Amino acid sequence: MAGGFSVAAPAGVQFEAKITPLVIISCIMAATGGLMFGYDVGISGGVTSMDDFLIKFFPAVYRKKHADKESNYCKYDNQGLQLFTSSLYLAGLTATFFASYTTRNLGRRLTMLIAGVFFIVGVIFNGAAQNLAMLIVGRILLGCGVGFANQAVPLFLSEIAPTRIRGGLNILFQLNITIGILFANLINYGAAKIHPWGWRLSLSLAGVPAVLLTLGALFVTDTPNSLIERGRLEEGKTVLRKIRGVENVEPEFNEIVEASRIAHEVKHPFRNLLMRRNRPQLVIAVLLQIFQQFTGINAIMFYAPVLFNTLGFNSDASLYSAVITGAVNVLSTLVSVYSVDKVGRRLLLLEAGVQMFLSQALVAVFLGIKVTDNSDNLSNGWAILVVVLICTFISSFAWSWGPLGWLIPSETFPLETRSAGQSVTVCVNLLFTFVIAQSFLSMLCHMKYGIFAFFAGWVIIMSIFVLFLLPETKNVPIEEMTERVWKQHWYWKRFMDDDEQAFNGDTEKNGRISPNGKNGV
Repeated sequence: MAGGFSVAAPAGVQFEAKITPLVIISCIMAATGGLMFGYDVGISGGVTSMDDFLIKFFPAVYRKKHADKESNYCKYDNQGLQLFTSSLYLAGLTATFFASYTTRNLGRRLTMLIAGVFFIVGVIFNGAAQNLAMLIVGRILLGCGVGFANQAVPLFLSEIAPTRIRGGLNILFQLNITIGILFANLINYGAAKIHPWGWRLSLSLAGVPAVLLTLGALFVTDTPNSLIERGRLEEGKTVLRKIRGVENVEPEFNEIVEASRIAHEVKHPFRNLLMRRNRPQLVIAVLLQIFQQFTGINAIMFYAPVLFNTLGFNSDASLYSAVITGAVNVLSTLVSVYSVDKVGRRLLLLEAGVQMFLSQALVAVFLGIKVTDNSDNLSNGWAILVVVLICTFISSFAWSWGPLGWLIPSETFPLETRSAGQSVTVCVNLLFTFVIAQSFLSMLCHMKYGIFAFFAGWVIIMSIFVLFLLPETKNVPIEEMTERVWKQHWYWKRFMDDDEQAFNGDTEKNGRISPNGKNGV
């Protein structure tokens, strides 16, 4: 992290900036949205494996868990139980469309504040739940918070961070997701021993990250991009000086103003997303979200205790194993924070593809040999081997597809379609997260160990996509992507037509070209 860097030629602008405390503090506060999201992801699996919770809300599952010896893989196959987990993501999917409006018109900061309020109310409903309806309402409110937070936080982080460390700071969001999952697993491990209200404690402690996000949103400043986009130019320039720590911000300020001018000419950003020149960003953003879910990571993160219990671990051992995987998740995400702006996005994704494929394929083989339908427990040696392989898979995901699935879309869309693009990104992510959450336990019941082979097959497909169709975006200023990335790529450059008359008859070029056809800086 260099102290500062100067302006280069227009074709490859590196704006002058220092790594200021205000940037670091703002990014840490904003990233607590990831802490809340991660806690929600991690808490559901542990809670749904607690007997007290099952007795109150899902007595049929409780009876099957303790009495059904017919199929070890089908103990938790219950649509209502899966709905408890998946309803959050279905609500988030819907909320993200509203979040797109608030992000663009009210700002990134206020959108994060709305997310915090949704989280707090959802936590109250869940912690005090007396029936299944109350429980689901709480999860839906949490889902609304996820939709707003996942829309605003990655944009906030990408826009406020200096180019040189944009990747690392943006990954703070994913790092906080992994920390939230780890905390959830640790809390579940302790709460499972508190009868009969341990599950209430697990769900209620989600209020801690919810309050942190809300307070953080109250104290951070909005991004210069957002302020300028909403016509508050002088305020935007003042904030830009503060976060960059230098007086000479004119080149970057002019760049943002020009991008904002073109953004305002776009009256229908969602319709604009479908235009030919925006197709590369849209295709990559959508496919990254689909691929991220079909690595199988959320199937493991949502249901880690349930999964380990299904594979023959006793209740304590399953929660303990989930804690181990959560810790690996956090530590491996730190690898990405350190390396993403050094080795680049593509190398991390490709290396992880090999590691994820091998670990999942081996898990499928070993479980196929050692876990039968009605086995009660794995031997210690085999149990340790399964945990090691799952940790190997999680570690590779945590420094690649986890953080980069959010980072790459947030830094590639031009300003005029950035909010709409992020909305589509979040929407697709939550849609496929919902699909996995709602279907995994049923898939586990019917496919058994083959579920891991299914996900391993997807890892091959996504790695081929990265190899041929994903360009490198490290150290490229966020408003320079068209000239330096898309126009240079062997395949995507065909969508970057020079004849701007094909696009609404004007002369703008993806947020980068001014009315006279020259570079906007």
